[in-house]
Amino acid sequence: MLPRQCRAARALLDLTQPELAERAAVSPSTLRDFESGKRAPIANNLAAIRAALEQAGVIFIEENGQGPGVRLRKE
Repeated sequence: MLPRQCRAARALLDLTQPELAERAAVSPSTLRDFESGKRAPIANNLAAIRAALEQAGVIFIEENGQGPGVRLRKE
């Protein structure tokens, strides 16, 4: 997951950084620093952020010649 994918996923879900940090059980500064590109979180925190977004309905689209992205699962 790239920082821009995280920002886009959060926007699709209309979540603030503190809301996502709480759902993922990571510190708000960890999420803020990741999304801004200041530092990469440890693997466990990155996995927790991704899992929280996926549980909320986000599908991560890997690089496919058009670039990575995100979308919401059909309900």
